Amino acid sequence: MITNTIRFFYPDLKKEEVKKFGLLSLAFFFLVGAYWMLRLLKDTIFFKIAFPEDLGWIAGQGGKFQPIAKTYSVFVVILLVLIYSKLVDIFEKHVLFYIICSFYTGIFATITGILLYRDWYGDAAIGKIPLAAMGWASYFAIESFGSIVVALFWSFVASITDTEAAKKGYPLIIAGAQIGSIGGSVLTIFAEELGGIWRLLLLSTIFVATIMAVIYYFMKVMPESQLVGNKESAKSEKHKEGFIKGFVSGITLLLTRSYLLGILVISTFYEVVGTIIDYQMKRQAEIFPAFASETGFAKFMGIFGAASNGLAFLMALLGTSYLMKRYGLTFCLLLYPVCLGIAMTALFAFYTYGSPTAAHLLWATFGVMMLTKGLSYAVNNPSKEMMYIPTSKDAKFKSKGWIDSFGGRVAKMGGAQVSNQFKHNLADLMLYGSALSLGLIGIWIYVALYVGRTNRKLIQEGKIVG
Repeated sequence: MITNTIRFFYPDLKKEEVKKFGLLSLAFFFLVGAYWMLRLLKDTIFFKIAFPEDLGWIAGQGGKFQPIAKTYSVFVVILLVLIYSKLVDIFEKHVLFYIICSFYTGIFATITGILLYRDWYGDAAIGKIPLAAMGWASYFAIESFGSIVVALFWSFVASITDTEAAKKGYPLIIAGAQIGSIGGSVLTIFAEELGGIWRLLLLSTIFVATIMAVIYYFMKVMPESQLVGNKESAKSEKHKEGFIKGFVSGITLLLTRSYLLGILVISTFYEVVGTIIDYQMKRQAEIFPAFASETGFAKFMGIFGAASNGLAFLMALLGTSYLMKRYGLTFCLLLYPVCLGIAMTALFAFYTYGSPTAAHLLWATFGVMMLTKGLSYAVNNPSKEMMYIPTSKDAKFKSKGWIDSFGGRVAKMGGAQVSNQFKHNLADLMLYGSALSLGLIGIWIYVALYVGRTNRKLIQEGKIVG
């Protein structure tokens, strides 16, 4: 029945491909489901739990610390990417899932225990400094998890998939991911009814552990014929490097290949824009009466997650595959920045000339963020991931690790610095943030054209970058 349902929405998939991409979709379901619960809980923990007024913190201290946390997370991710780059040379691709997911399972289980203890005995039983440390640790762990494990997943998929199969199968993977993200977001809406934040964090921890089980099963049942990607790229699989060279080879390759630099732009510029809008939305929600409490804020974040991922799911189910096959990858790479530029312009015009109330501005910002995330997950993400297929192993794993983890963190740090600079003046944040965002979108559109055309040429000539 499941196979028939998949074939109904994705009729081009062969029987073996349904099994392959169905299992990959299941793994991504747990990964993204865990990430979205963690992502929404991260802000709830940081804004509402880690810095309570009853332990001496000023009101809203978590919100004021958040842009700083975004900045510091860059340095945490640098260290983790260095370690990840070396692990790529030592272990087989699927084994990396067992190592990295075990690491995060341990961290999230520990944080769950602390939050459970807090629910039983209160903030004072943990103490001001330990509770704050837990907040910072949870923020860094969740931020890095979203970068490293998602990057690892797509690197793994790109290494065992060719371009034609990717056009058919990637939308199915995205659809599975969006079901997971919708489920994770909806559960967050009912945080109070489910017994508090710690129960959701426990469920997220179980999801992370389940990723390892799905990958293990996938490697056990998939035939060798379904584990082969781009043939030229496969020739670079056995290449090994020394300890120091292994650390820097990914970033060296990135800085010396214009194609990879183009993927960097496509993969990161939207993070700057999204971080600015995201901060505006959260600060407005934090002081909005209906969402001011701990569980109220979690509820708002859950509504946002469910709405944005619901949009992405509908697009992945009904539109992404059609757009890729009908208009090509270059069109899909351009669609996101063009739509985002139009939405940003409309939001700024509404704020400047529409005289909006606090509620109207909150939901207008919510709408732009929903579009930002929905198009990112349904269209931009699968399109940019396909750009890695005609690349070497080092480009797929090491350079991609730098792009998705370090590059993504730096982009978010840039957006956070803009938010931090103007966090006390919404008018300036809207003005300068919008101007910067539209400038970046212009560059992004130009680069998307270059990367799309270069990718088409690489596929036609049977060449790889790396």
